[in-house]
Amino acid sequence: MKRFISPLNLVYFVLVSFVANAYILVDVSAWFLLLVVPIFLYLNLFAGVLTSETKRLRLRICYHGGVLLGAFALSLLVSVFYHAILLIFTYDSDIWLFIISVIWCVFVSAYVFWNGIFCVYLTSKHLGIKWRVLGALCGVVPVVNIITLGIVVDIVMDEIEHEIELERIEQGGEKERCKTKYPILFVHGVFFRDSKHFNYWGRIPRAIKARGATVYYGEHQSALAVKDSAHELAARIRYILDRYGCEKVNIIAHSKGGLDCRYAISEFGIAPHVASITTINTPHRGCLFADRLLSLAPEKLKKYVSTAYNVTLRDLGDEDPDFMAAVTDLTAAECQKRNEKLTFPEGIYAQSVGSILKKWHTGQFPLNLSYHYVKRFDGPNDGLVGEGSFEWGEKYTLVDVVEGKHGVSHGDVIDFTRADVPGFDVLEFYSALVEDLKNRGL
Repeated sequence: MKRFISPLNLVYFVLVSFVANAYILVDVSAWFLLLVVPIFLYLNLFAGVLTSETKRLRLRICYHGGVLLGAFALSLLVSVFYHAILLIFTYDSDIWLFIISVIWCVFVSAYVFWNGIFCVYLTSKHLGIKWRVLGALCGVVPVVNIITLGIVVDIVMDEIEHEIELERIEQGGEKERCKTKYPILFVHGVFFRDSKHFNYWGRIPRAIKARGATVYYGEHQSALAVKDSAHELAARIRYILDRYGCEKVNIIAHSKGGLDCRYAISEFGIAPHVASITTINTPHRGCLFADRLLSLAPEKLKKYVSTAYNVTLRDLGDEDPDFMAAVTDLTAAECQKRNEKLTFPEGIYAQSVGSILKKWHTGQFPLNLSYHYVKRFDGPNDGLVGEGSFEWGEKYTLVDVVEGKHGVSHGDVIDFTRADVPGFDVLEFYSALVEDLKNRGL
C-alpha cells in the first residue's frame, strides 16, 4: 500500500474520520454543517481524482476508489474507539445522542465505502474475478472483511503505481532501450486469440513499445494442431514482412505458441525471416498430465467438450477450431515425435524462459487448482507445464522468485492477469529481455 501511505492520503483519512464522527458538533450547532457537508462532498467527488500524476480518467477514478477504501478502513478504527468512549459518557445521560451518532457514522462510512468499491470494481484491471468475488463474499464476515479490503486496496494502489510508471516511461527517459533492429512478434498460446480489447500479454507490449520496440501479433486461431497453427503463423510472418518492409522478426511465443513457431521455422520455410525466437513456458517435451487426462477421459466427454468449444470459438471468430487436435499435440508422446522430426537452422538465436509456482494458492484461478494434479505427473510446474519441459535453445532462464512463498504461474509470466507478483517485475523482465536482443544486433 505504498501509494496510499502519503501525506495527502493521510489527510483524506483524517477528513473521513472527522466527517464520520462529526454528529456531536452538528448537534451542538447546525452551523457546523457548513463545514461538514462540503468536506463530505469533496471527499466523495474529488479525493484522488485531481491527482496530476496521470491524465487518464480510468486511473483517476480507480485511484479515487482506492483512496476512499483505504481511508474508510482506517477510519473504522477511529470510529469504533470514539463511539466506545462516547457510549461511556452518554449511557446514563443521553443514550439517544450515542444512537444517532452511530447512525450518522454508519451512513457516512457506508457512503464512502460504496463510492470507493464501485469505482474500484468498475475500473481496476488487476483485481480480476478472484478478488472481486472474494471481496463480495467476505464483506459480511467481521475482521475478514477488513483484511480482504486491505488486500484489495493494496492491489489497486500497486496497479496505479505501475500504470503511472508506464506513463513516465512513455513520456521520456528510455525511448531507445528496446528499439531492436527487427520488430517483436508476440505469439499467443492455446485457447486464446489476440484481441484489441484485452491484450493476452497484459501491459508488456505497451511497456516495450514505450521504450522503442515495434510490436506485431501472431493473430492465429485459438486452437489447432501445431502443424496448422504453424502454417497460419508462417503466412502471418510473410504478410508482416511484405506489409511493413521488415527483413526479419524477433519471435516471443508463449506456451503452445512456442511449439507452433518451432514447426513453422523448421517445416514452412520462414527460417530466413526469423532473427530470434524466445519461448515462454512452452512445453517442449509435452505435458505428461495431458497424456494421462486424455487416456482417462471417456470418449463421449471428450467429444462433448470439443464440440462445445469449437462451436463457441467459431462464433467468436475462429474459422475452423479443433480443440482435440490442439490438446493432443501438447501431450508428451506427441511432443517427442515432433522433436525427432523438427530441425533448427543455424543463424537464429534461440532461448527459452520458464517459471514455477511455489505454493498452489499463489496462482490465479484455475492454475491454482490444476497445480497439484500437474505436479503428480510433471513435478514442479507453473500450474500447467512442468519445469522439465521448458528448457530449449542456447539459453534458458528460470524465473524462480525467492521473495516469500510466491511463484510465477503460466499466466503471471506473460502478465495475463495483470497481477503484480512479489519479487517479479514482469515489465522490467521483458524490457531487459528485449534490450538483450537489441544488444545482440537483432
